[in-house]
Amino acid sequence: MSTTREAVAQESPSGIAASKADLLAMTSQWTGDRSPDGRPMVPDNLLRRMEKVSIEEAWDVLRRHGYEHQFEGGWQTIHPDRPVVGRALTAAYLPARPDLVEQVNRTGQAEGRIGPSNSWPIDQLQPGDVYIADGCGKVADGTLIGDNLGNAIYARSGNGVVFNAGARDLDGLSQIEGFNAFVRGWDPSFLKGMVLTSINRPIRIGAVTVLPGDVVLAKREGVIIIPPHLAEEVVVTSEVIALKDEFGHIRLRDGVYTPGQIDIPWTEEIKADFYKWLDQRPEKPPIPRAVIEPLL
Repeated sequence: MSTTREAVAQESPSGIAASKADLLAMTSQWTGDRSPDGRPMVPDNLLRRMEKVSIEEAWDVLRRHGYEHQFEGGWQTIHPDRPVVGRALTAAYLPARPDLVEQVNRTGQAEGRIGPSNSWPIDQLQPGDVYIADGCGKVADGTLIGDNLGNAIYARSGNGVVFNAGARDLDGLSQIEGFNAFVRGWDPSFLKGMVLTSINRPIRIGAVTVLPGDVVLAKREGVIIIPPHLAEEVVVTSEVIALKDEFGHIRLRDGVYTPGQIDIPWTEEIKADFYKWLDQRPEKPPIPRAVIEPLL
């Protein structure tokens, strides 16, 4: 069945899911490994390190590269202190109309898809994915999942969701260990009057354009979307900033330097002291000195 689905998606530009050729074209700046469906596959260890990155640090790196519209706030979540980090599997929903629903159902049947269309993106999730969907911001009758689909999502991805839409069954979803959701609101209604129109194609979440395979970093402040080819730079920059701050705080407490010395570009003497401290640190960062130096 999956082979048939992939074949139809490859041959038909109007398929529900983007083809591998589509994904290669829209994410051409990524040169690393890819998921079976063709999305950029940022390594798991980088995603784990990304959990400690602040929204502000990520935002600063992205702005310097010309990515001006990567952050969206105003979410409701199950666990405010539990970040959601992973590779974006995107989906788009539109208000239903009979002819569009008929076309989507016909295409889904030809691709071998099973069940209602809001389950189709879940069938494609891989470990580490974040299911991120645009449901036009609809909450009442726009609940993309309840606790049943939430359990299915976590079983396949081991991760959470970001929905520009609503969700239902907050109590049930909160009992899924390790799961979290960022949504526009909670409502007891079922999904009604909406239809899935695409999987793994570009979507809009508020002011942000999300491409399949982007890194989703969702924290209390909101959601920031990181292009995969910039993920490592975001992580390394954050880690170097954290090391600089740790070193600076220690030396300030010990009275070795003044705030004026630490808060301006460091002298060669302070840099040498920093590297000596870094070499003696029990947990050495996985960052070469040649990468650290420009960030100082």
